Amino acid sequence: MQQIINFILRNKTTLLYLFLLTLGIFMSVQSHSYHRARFFNSANWLSGSLYGVQSDISSYFNLREENEKLVEENTRLRNLLFNLEIDSLEGVVKDSFPFEVIPAKIIKNSYALRNNYITINKGDVNGVEQDMGVITSKGILGIVEHTSDGFAAVQSLLNTKSNINAKIKNTNNFGSLKWNTDRFDVVQLEDIPRIVELYIGDTIVTGAMSSIFPENIPIGTIKKFDLLASENFYTIDVALFNDMTNIKNVYIIKNRDSDEIQILEEKIENDQ
Repeated sequence: MQQIINFILRNKTTLLYLFLLTLGIFMSVQSHSYHRARFFNSANWLSGSLYGVQSDISSYFNLREENEKLVEENTRLRNLLFNLEIDSLEGVVKDSFPFEVIPAKIIKNSYALRNNYITINKGDVNGVEQDMGVITSKGILGIVEHTSDGFAAVQSLLNTKSNINAKIKNTNNFGSLKWNTDRFDVVQLEDIPRIVELYIGDTIVTGAMSSIFPENIPIGTIKKFDLLASENFYTIDVALFNDMTNIKNVYIIKNRDSDEIQILEEKIENDQ
């Protein structure tokens, strides 16, 4: 208590000035309508600004929660997208659900090597297995090659061992998607015959000749193509939709029919 009294005695002149200033402003606002209006407008502006700052701070700290909600919603929508079948004869929507989508995050990403891999934070305990496809919101990323209990190593598109079935959108002209190591934003589409009519900007998507990815997942667009007179197939550069240097959230695609398809294909190979 004595400290408070000492503080008041030391600063009595300043405190008296502030008291008189406040009293003067109050009396001026009360006695003049113009001053009163200006005061309340300023007060509203100040309180509005403070509430705006408070809202921005609150939104910033809620970004992680909101981002997780968006990932969950995207996962649900992709499950529906990959599994929705429409009976064109009856116009009835059916759910067959051969695909399951598992959300994950990247914890390590390489893109400057000849054989690049991506580590994600989902593994065996989450149902992730070898040869599952991995995509982002923009397109395909790679294929799961190794798994542990809580993590998985994904063979990136930017890997000389990568070989993915791809096609030109809205056609049945398909080939093999590979990487020649020249650029981290461009891959190559091979085995497209010379009789196919190509255009710069054509969209490349996943083909139907694979049990790993659903058909028509975006990959990129044709950036350049060449055809030598002695060749029967194009050399096509595909500019990727994904920025392979800046990826965080991914989706793992599990095809519940893949084992059955693999067994069938092995029987066909053995019979040949």
